[in-house]
Amino acid sequence: MDDSGEQPSAGDGPAPATKATQRASAEKWGQAVIDLGFCLVPSLLLRAQRRLNLSPTQLAVLLQLCDFWWDKERKPFPSKDTLSQRLSLSERQVQRYIAELEQEGLVRRIERRASNGGKLSNTYDLSGLVKRLQELEPEFREVEEANKAARKAVAKRGYKPATKAGQAKEVSL
Repeated sequence: MDDSGEQPSAGDGPAPATKATQRASAEKWGQAVIDLGFCLVPSLLLRAQRRLNLSPTQLAVLLQLCDFWWDKERKPFPSKDTLSQRLSLSERQVQRYIAELEQEGLVRRIERRASNGGKLSNTYDLSGLVKRLQELEPEFREVEEANKAARKAVAKRGYKPATKAGQAKEVSL
């Protein structure tokens, strides 16, 4: 991570992966790319970006934090320097974006101190983001299931789409 004297942790390298996941990912991206690690995030985070009121940079900050979050019980704690280098932002800009995410209730910063009292990088609690995605999931699932049913219906022989007046219109196939 950095030279702050921290022990190796969830921020020091790629997340462990199952052999099946690694194989499928390597087929898609190439083994050399996958060997450098990958980040697992739910697609809903990307699909719900507007609903979460996330700017592209705020989303990028969240994705960077997710890259350091491997285990549910072990919160990520990348340094601002690491985040600023990855995002091509100043440390102050990173602080501001994280403060905005904190204000939205998606992230909570937790200060960490070394045993000698020195300051370490913050830990980032993403449970607010998880909660918001879990709250949005039923709405997105409902739309997904309605779209799936509509695709199935339109593929059937004799399908008659509804007109604007709500009446079925005959379509020749």
